[in-house]
Amino acid sequence: MSKVQDYTSRLSDPASRRMGTFSYLPEMDDAQIRKQVEWIVKHGWNPAIEHTEPQFAKSNYWYMWKLPMFGETDVDAILAELKACHEANPDNHVRLIGYNNYTQSQGANMVVYRGTPV
Repeated sequence: MSKVQDYTSRLSDPASRRMGTFSYLPEMDDAQIRKQVEWIVKHGWNPAIEHTEPQFAKSNYWYMWKLPMFGETDVDAILAELKACHEANPDNHVRLIGYNNYTQSQGANMVVYRGTPV
């Protein structure tokens, strides 16, 4: 059996805190973010954008950036809203959510811009 790697994420060390599977990977560049948005649109999911201060990232409550973009299929419009949210809240984490309206659940949820840890 192979040894499982321990990720030293601790509440006492804000810089080590993780927010889901993608947070263990390097930050996504613009092309990678575009591919994630394209994937959400291709599956017919409704994109939504949320943000929060890094110290509250573990909370269940994140601020909604406008309303979810029901039926939006323009990838550039979604990317523009992600960028607008990030520019308006530069120190906050910004996440992209893809709501699957058939299963009534989140089909995708990833932090695309990381805020500055406190």
